[in-house]
Amino acid sequence: MTHFDTLIIGAGPAGMMAAIAASFYGQKTLLLEKNRRLGKKLAGTGGGRCNVTNNGTLEDLLEGIPGNGRFLYSVFSQFDNHDIIRFFEDNGVKLKVEDHGRVFPTTDRSQTIIKALEMKMLDLGVDIRTGTEVLSVKKIDDTFQIKTADNLFTACKVIVTTGGKAYPSTGSTGFGHDIARHFKLAVTEIEAAESPLLTDFPHKALQGISLDDVTLRYDKHVITHDLLFTHFGLSGPAALRLSSFVKGGETAYLDVLPQISQEDLLNLLEEEREKALKNVLKTLMPERLAEFFAKSCPLKVKQLSKKERDQLIATIKALPIPITGKMSLAKSFVTKGGVDLKEINPKTLESKKVAGLHFAGEVLDINAHTGGFNITYCLCTGWVAGIHPIPFS
Repeated sequence: MTHFDTLIIGAGPAGMMAAIAASFYGQKTLLLEKNRRLGKKLAGTGGGRCNVTNNGTLEDLLEGIPGNGRFLYSVFSQFDNHDIIRFFEDNGVKLKVEDHGRVFPTTDRSQTIIKALEMKMLDLGVDIRTGTEVLSVKKIDDTFQIKTADNLFTACKVIVTTGGKAYPSTGSTGFGHDIARHFKLAVTEIEAAESPLLTDFPHKALQGISLDDVTLRYDKHVITHDLLFTHFGLSGPAALRLSSFVKGGETAYLDVLPQISQEDLLNLLEEEREKALKNVLKTLMPERLAEFFAKSCPLKVKQLSKKERDQLIATIKALPIPITGKMSLAKSFVTKGGVDLKEINPKTLESKKVAGLHFAGEVLDINAHTGGFNITYCLCTGWVAGIHPIPFS
């Protein structure tokens, strides 16, 4: 039986950063990961390029974390997105900023980020054990007992960074929620977020069309970002972001030309009234989308009746798209729901009921948009969970 000051379960971004923080502050630290390699889910983020953070302001961060982002005020006051950028640059990783504030390694390889985290852990003396699945976590008096298939470890402090339930093929099976329930902590309802949307819509006509900076609306939620029509419905950042607010049965409205007002569109049609409608629309949008809008209208703009013209403009500015559902957790990027934040001290991420038990990353009831926001709160909560002193020695 080997004893550690801090034992961390799960080697995603939250777990690796927690291990770095704990070891940096002098704690004898063990990191356990059931996969054979570190950061398995992290490796696939950003299309394999790893969108490691976003360089926006605090308000930008909170806007990018619709699922309980306000809980993170105290976390971000201790370690935020700009600290993430400094951390990687200080550890030899060159970064670049792309559209919408997304930050990537200049190598465009997730392994650059994972390797930097691994090397920092090794430099600080973290004991890293991969291919090691935790079977149970118990607490006897002031000491945690963590059982694996081959060992029994003890620790004064445990940090659970096992992720949620999205993409279970990466190891996110909800085990961290089971640990929380074992210690009588509440876990909120689990569902998919940042999920492609299933729609009742003419998929074949528009499949494969990609649109930049269009506006997707549902209820009070207005999202302007990129969108992709697929064989099942909608994907791309705009659809993924909207998925946090829908379940199925809603109707979303798509403005394919948010930069052009209805009045300007009307004036354009008047100016180009001698031309074929499809050719006019082709100057504003992809050809197949132009064909979609023009298919039930007369050939030339001037042949449109006032009713047809007004209806066309209204449809371009607010195309109704019935949503029938969203992809399963297995095919979604993020878990919505997790360890109830009422159970957690926002300054330390320690359980209010169980001294020494901390939670960080996606295991918590926090969910964010794609664009670097999820990895940001995972890295930041990992750091904060790691730095706070162990309650006993």
